[in-house]
Amino acid sequence: MSRPVVVRFAPSPTGPLHIGGVRTALYNYLFARKQNGTFILRIEDTDQTRYVEGAETYIREACAWLGIEFDEGPEHGGNRGPYRQSERVKAGLYRPYAEQLVAEGKAYYAFDTSDDLTAMRERLKAEGSSVQQYNAVTRLSMTNSFTLSKEEVEARISQGDPYVIRFDMPADEEITFNDIVRESVTFNSGQLDDKILLKSDGFPTYHLANVVDDHLMNISHVIRGEEWLSSTPLHVMLYRAFGWEESMPTFVHLPLILNPNGKGKMSKRAGDKMGFSVFPTTWNDPQSGNASIGYREQGYLPGALVNFMSLLGWNPGDEEELMQTERLIERFSLDRINQSPTNFDLDKLKWFNEQYIREFTSDKDLAELAAPHLSEAGFEGVEQEYLVAANNLMKERVSFIPEFVTKAGFLFSAPGSYDEKMSRKQWKEQTPSLMEALIESFSQTENWESEALSAAFEALVVEKEVGKGRVMAPLRLALTGVPSGPGVFDIAELIGKEETIRRIQQAIARLS
Repeated sequence: MSRPVVVRFAPSPTGPLHIGGVRTALYNYLFARKQNGTFILRIEDTDQTRYVEGAETYIREACAWLGIEFDEGPEHGGNRGPYRQSERVKAGLYRPYAEQLVAEGKAYYAFDTSDDLTAMRERLKAEGSSVQQYNAVTRLSMTNSFTLSKEEVEARISQGDPYVIRFDMPADEEITFNDIVRESVTFNSGQLDDKILLKSDGFPTYHLANVVDDHLMNISHVIRGEEWLSSTPLHVMLYRAFGWEESMPTFVHLPLILNPNGKGKMSKRAGDKMGFSVFPTTWNDPQSGNASIGYREQGYLPGALVNFMSLLGWNPGDEEELMQTERLIERFSLDRINQSPTNFDLDKLKWFNEQYIREFTSDKDLAELAAPHLSEAGFEGVEQEYLVAANNLMKERVSFIPEFVTKAGFLFSAPGSYDEKMSRKQWKEQTPSLMEALIESFSQTENWESEALSAAFEALVVEKEVGKGRVMAPLRLALTGVPSGPGVFDIAELIGKEETIRRIQQAIARLS
């Protein structure tokens, strides 16, 4: 009988959710849904010194915006909780496991001070050692269970001396494990140090808490970023030390996401320099007071971002690209995740957003998304029916939600100015009389629809024996103030007869 699929997304609330974390959460979610499994949110907040107020809420809200839904977690319930590691610490969950390893000779107490550790590293550096770490060699010169007697250790603990518990990493052992993306991976334990499992404040480190929680929560697959690959040998050794090898999860390490230029891992520093975001939604830093804009606020649709992110490291195996979440779930498989790093292609993301605006988002939803931007621009009292019609005129011409307003202000109010270059080129001496004639023709048009207006226009240019451009360009200028946009007669139909005539009259007065 196959093992039930249980996966987890386990972020640390030390800041906002990075776009790489979004990809990790998404792949866990898609896999869980494809396999009818369970998807858990676990908050790994054991590093209290780096805890950032509001970060956990941000993580949950960003995932909710993207439609990444959890089955269990701090706000969802479930019988595997608590789902915050700090609460599991208070319940006394981790210390017994660390003490168990000490009792079995697989871990040890270390009483070294920060000065001791610094001195050790400086000594190794002076000796020309390329590695300065606490390991099977250096531990014999430090203050720990190997260099102190059992009585000395007990005395130090009883008198309250600070100590940590370190894992006893073998000096020279091949550690091999399977990874779905990289297949068989081998490390030599001589490359690894004696990691701290339990800190002097009683909190577990990431490594101990991660392994214990994955075991207790019956995690079947650990899907995480490539940066955790080097930690996996220690985790494998911990599973062996606890005797949990049979329940060890399947490892899946995702490829790196590179900056848009393909140089270096995608980072906030590069984003600040190159002008792109690394956050799904805007993050207001409570420490600095600075705001980092997110993709939601830039006008990206959640479905577009999810579709784009799904293909950053996963290949469906054919030419299909546009896939809403239901289709992604249907097609997703771990064995098609690539090893190679992938660029965060902003042009491709923009393309996805354009397609979702045109193909997958309802007219009503587009109107609701555009409404806040209307208010910000000072356009109040626009009825939803009108906004839907305006959006329909623009959705083939925009890439982002705010552009329904910024590129189409003329649909909500008369132009306050006119494109200077177009005015000089198109508004000629004869133009006012042609515009007056057009007003007369439009005034007599009873059926105020685009086709009827076009017919009236055609009749006028024939009657006046002028080229269409001599009338069409000034008409566009009068109605919009800009050189391009939707069809002129579509605009006129939308804004109505009275407003169309008023705008033409305004242009005659201002431009003549």
